[in-house]
Amino acid sequence: MTTDKLQIVRDCYRAYETGDRELLEHRIAPDYVFSAPPDVGLDRATYFERCWPNAAALARFDYVRLLEAGEEVLVTYEATRRDGTRFRNTEIHAVAGEQMVRTEVYFGWDLE
Repeated sequence: MTTDKLQIVRDCYRAYETGDRELLEHRIAPDYVFSAPPDVGLDRATYFERCWPNAAALARFDYVRLLEAGEEVLVTYEATRRDGTRFRNTEIHAVAGEQMVRTEVYFGWDLE
């Protein structure tokens, strides 16, 4: 597998688009920590329990920003749900080796 941080992060979004949990499990470290406004400091198991079910509702991510900054990748995306509705978020992913070790989500807004 590649050690390209941008590709590692893209793989994680692709896992949500395709429903490929195995790919996501491969790309997320055992000590992964996920934080978003309603859920700060989730461990890997809790992340999969609370967040992975959203994959069923998501169809596509279009990147507005995808930038590597040291050990982190900054992503702003516009996501399309399977029902056609859309929203925009920004996320910061810390990458070590070939896996994401931390994600911080900053919610955006719904798009028309």
